[in-house]
Amino acid sequence: MKDAKLLIVDDEPSILKMLKTVLAKEGFEKVDTAGSGEEAVELCHRTRYDFIILDVMLPGRSGYEVFPFLRQTTDAPVLFLTARTTDFDKLTGFAVGGDDYMTKPFNPLEVVARVKAQLRRYLSVTPAFVDMEERYRFGRFEVDVRAGELIVEGSPVSCPAQVFQLLVFLCRHPNRIFSKSELYERVWGESSVSEDNTVMVHIHRIRERIEKNPAAPEYLLTVRGLGYKLVNREISDGR
Repeated sequence: MKDAKLLIVDDEPSILKMLKTVLAKEGFEKVDTAGSGEEAVELCHRTRYDFIILDVMLPGRSGYEVFPFLRQTTDAPVLFLTARTTDFDKLTGFAVGGDDYMTKPFNPLEVVARVKAQLRRYLSVTPAFVDMEERYRFGRFEVDVRAGELIVEGSPVSCPAQVFQLLVFLCRHPNRIFSKSELYERVWGESSVSEDNTVMVHIHRIRERIEKNPAAPEYLLTVRGLGYKLVNREISDGR
């Protein structure tokens, strides 16, 4: 994990210096910095990063606006940093495809803890770090864990790291109901009763990829009052 390549994007030199220093003390030596979204996009074209810390309030294009351009070249987890504290801003970060979100001012050690947690999940589903062959088929889609691929009706579909990790977890436990808090604890690795929106956003993003009609899901179902389950009808029918 300490060999991971990180990119920090912020227009405040003091924050760049502080985070780079703290990360270096934790053993992360491959850390690049950028002061604008344009510079970040350029760096991502040249280097494959394993994790990106992205400030929302950047000069020119905001972090939310820059994010889609980064996704054209990397599927690395992205942690948004922002001075905004409303639930709407937080949901915006998850809705555009971010994997985590922190508000300023922040404890740099908490940033490091989140970087480590996200990297553990990201690297665990990256082909170079998966030893066993693991493939799940659910009718119109299949998940190849070893290749880190979601294939829908025969075609690969782009899937951000955190969305893929949640989908893999559900594939490993078909036809079983999980509450929002259970999913958050099992996939995000943290105990929390206040992160329902995080799970809901990621469930929606999975449905957008695997369902013919995300508004009327056939595979990833909501069990009212209980949670969610991924249905494998072959197992359900005993075949």
